Amino acid sequence: MTNIQEKQISVPVETHHHHPPTTWKTYFTFSTDHKVIGIQYIVTSFFFFLVGGIFAMIIRGELITPEADLVDRTVYNAMFTMHGTIMLFSWTFPVLVGLANYVVPLAIGARDMAFPRLNAAAFWMVPVFGIVFMASFLVPGGPAQAGWWSYPPVSVQNPTGYPINGQVLWLIAMAISGVSSIMGGVNFVTTIFKMRSPGMTFFRMPAYVWTVLSAQIIQLFGLPALTAAIIMLLFDITAGTTFFDPAQGGNPILFQHLFWFYSHPAVYVIILPVFGIFSEIFPVYARKPLFGYKVVAISSLIIVVLSAVVWVHHMFASGTPGWMRMLFMFSTMLISVPTGIKVFAWVATIWGGKLRLDTPMLFALGGLIMFVFSGITGIMLAAVPVDIHVNNTYFVVGHFHYVIYGATVMGIYAAIYHWFPKMTGKMYYEGLGKLHFWLTFIGANLNFFPMHPLGLQGMPRRVASYDPEFAFWNVIASVGAFLLGMSTIPFLLNMISSWIGGKKAPDNPWRAIGLEWLVSSPPPVENFEKQLPVVLAEPYGYGKSEPLVANASDLN
Repeated sequence: MTNIQEKQISVPVETHHHHPPTTWKTYFTFSTDHKVIGIQYIVTSFFFFLVGGIFAMIIRGELITPEADLVDRTVYNAMFTMHGTIMLFSWTFPVLVGLANYVVPLAIGARDMAFPRLNAAAFWMVPVFGIVFMASFLVPGGPAQAGWWSYPPVSVQNPTGYPINGQVLWLIAMAISGVSSIMGGVNFVTTIFKMRSPGMTFFRMPAYVWTVLSAQIIQLFGLPALTAAIIMLLFDITAGTTFFDPAQGGNPILFQHLFWFYSHPAVYVIILPVFGIFSEIFPVYARKPLFGYKVVAISSLIIVVLSAVVWVHHMFASGTPGWMRMLFMFSTMLISVPTGIKVFAWVATIWGGKLRLDTPMLFALGGLIMFVFSGITGIMLAAVPVDIHVNNTYFVVGHFHYVIYGATVMGIYAAIYHWFPKMTGKMYYEGLGKLHFWLTFIGANLNFFPMHPLGLQGMPRRVASYDPEFAFWNVIASVGAFLLGMSTIPFLLNMISSWIGGKKAPDNPWRAIGLEWLVSSPPPVENFEKQLPVVLAEPYGYGKSEPLVANASDLN
């Protein structure tokens, strides 16, 4: 049982803006309340998650037999492209931004984001580029088929002759997505630097805030390179330029450099906030302080620095010289050090704790287990000989999905369950939550683990038909995919029924430490309407007697 005091003093602050009371209609308006925007991000992105999941199940339905007998190969290639694109750019990035939008201002004691209107504008780009992505699948000129990485020369081909085809719309949507993310990055970095509550020094910020800051710094230095590459490729297709078309003297390898300069650090943009989620959840449900808090916080910034020098390991098979291979093999392996520090800190936090295996803790533990496995295969892929051997095989797909689904989506679910009472003022149904966890954990492992032996045996990715010797593992993977698809049913039932008719949530149902748990559930419009808390201590004082925030007598 914690002895943390939860008292506040009145600190004069200037009110940002005023909003009418929140109703269901508010979520369909151009609201500038960061909490409304956060939920708008989460719900909108989950819709695209379902769409991307349907594409995945059709792909696995095709792969359950060696023959290409379910969909046309052109449709298969398009679904393959759209699945990856939607899952990354319309689900993973937006849902993480939505969680951060909701939690970060509360966690640092701010009334809102630094630029509320910019925040709203960035969100409303999400349904726009999501719809354009979907339109690219349906236009008469044919869908985008070049994969979510859209390498030239495949992406610059236009066999149908239509001036506006799926690839053009895909690139337009990607450019809009990049602008939206850059706007969000500016907002988050400014908010964390300038909007913290009195006494909220950097080393009093929750680890989650550290990871969001680190992820958004990567967005700001890396995303302009990808956005520029996308616009250059769009010019190649529509305006006759020759940046990347080798038939016209262009350099397709340049596109790969620009693409991966951002798109490998993008993995850390995704996984860093999930690391922060783990760092918030393990102390709460183990009733222990986060082990090595300051080292965990600093390790996020180390990952930011190292993420800028790892991109070429995606290009070991692209004619890179030997010295470059060795350099980037070393840098890729080196980034496992700050990542490993976090893993050891989480294990030390859990070890000896009074574990409470509620749904958020189950998802966090499951995500940690799957992340460790993905880290092992990631070190394997960092080694040049292994990477060359399994290049363009399902081993790479399996590793990537253990990171993106096994760790990231499990962490997202953990966060949604953890902060659901704060967001809605209602408690979710624990039984449905645990059913959701077990279906997800079992389905994900059945789906993604078989991809590793398939890749080691030489099965290439992106194919609709394959040698019958690969059939056994593909059947298991497809069964896992269908189970994973079914796992969303109890989640949807839980969220909808709980929000409508669930038990009223107390302000702090988990007895957690953090500024977001000092306000009502759901929080008032201006968060801390009459006073801002003056922060005195680190955010993980479980079992300690130091007060988190102060009252007037504490400051005398």
